[in-house]
Amino acid sequence: MAAKSDPDAKGDQPVEGQLPDAQPAAGQPAGDEKKQEIRLRIDERNLNTSYANAFRTDATADEVMLYFGLNLINPVAAQQGNPEFIFQVNERIVMSYRMTKRLALALGQMIRRHEEQFGEIALDRGPRAPGAPGADARP
Repeated sequence: MAAKSDPDAKGDQPVEGQLPDAQPAAGQPAGDEKKQEIRLRIDERNLNTSYANAFRTDATADEVMLYFGLNLINPVAAQQGNPEFIFQVNERIVMSYRMTKRLALALGQMIRRHEEQFGEIALDRGPRAPGAPGADARP
């Protein structure tokens, strides 16, 4: 099933491809090539944007929790010669394993396209110049 947006409706986004778990309509045989158009409306009125330079994961038998936030240097501990990072959690997202797998696949495709265009993303940033932010300690 292909999804299509209404250009006059604010917040609509065109979406192409097969919708997850799409089933043939009643009376329509499986494998029928007839396509149905579905409009997807994205409501961003309650959207919040935040930046994260760190994440943490946790899980139960039924759900995956993703925690996003900031790695911050504890200035008091650093002044005392005991470098310490604080993980300031700002967002927690709870998802089913099915949705988590969809997210992982989408992120994998996004990274693959980025690396094809700009080159491989190095996970280890290597040594930093003395005096540069984070030069002495990295999480």
